Amino acid sequence: MSWHLTEDIDDFLTHAGDFLRSRPALHTSQLTRLEKLRTDEEKGTLFGRLEEDGEVRAICYRRPSQRLILTAVEPGQAGALAAELAGHPLGGVTAEDDSAAAFAEAWQRHTGAVPAPGVRVRLHRLGTLTPPEPMPEGHVADAPDRAEVIRWCSEFATAVGQPPFADERSWAASNFAGKRFTFWATDVPVAMAGSTPMVAGMVRVDPVYTPARFRGRGYAGAVTFAVSQAALAAGATDVVLYTDPANVTSNALYRRLGYRPIANFTGYDFR
Repeated sequence: MSWHLTEDIDDFLTHAGDFLRSRPALHTSQLTRLEKLRTDEEKGTLFGRLEEDGEVRAICYRRPSQRLILTAVEPGQAGALAAELAGHPLGGVTAEDDSAAAFAEAWQRHTGAVPAPGVRVRLHRLGTLTPPEPMPEGHVADAPDRAEVIRWCSEFATAVGQPPFADERSWAASNFAGKRFTFWATDVPVAMAGSTPMVAGMVRVDPVYTPARFRGRGYAGAVTFAVSQAALAAGATDVVLYTDPANVTSNALYRRLGYRPIANFTGYDFR
């Protein structure tokens, strides 16, 4: 086995595209982010693929000033990658729990940097979609104008501890741009759900947001159901979403709608 590193995204996707599309649910973040990077002008992203007998077994990429994003690897594979990357600046890693821990330990051995666990998320895949019971009052509504969508996204970012968007340009450079947004409305919009463009038959529901004044009335479940139903109607074979594992309420909600956990991910920062 050997890791191959490059800054040429077209060359990388030529070799690694089939591997990523082979497990679209587990590779949801990589598929959507790499599709965006393919059309962006961002420079300095480093891509890596692990090959064995001509077959890609794992991939990684690191954007400037961002954590390394890594698919599932064994400890020895993580160690080999840490050795390859030891001369590159690296602020952290995000991967499935065991893979992230293995790389973080290997990175500390090679560089002395101390890994600090940070964000944790749980990935869910939709099984049989089940409507919320009872269905709350209201209806699906088209997204308001662009400025209103940016305002909602900014409120969501603040709610999850991220900085709000200063202007349309900062929003356009974010992960929110390029998604489709659906609203649940009564006499006014009360909840929002985004969805990524379909890639390899996969759609990710992201984000889901209800302003505090409208919570506890079932609106998040209704808008998530609507977006999930639309993804299936459009031909999606994998509909996925992330949750905070510590948020009992949201995990229970998505389980009632038909989502089942398939993996946990951890992000480590290197200090």
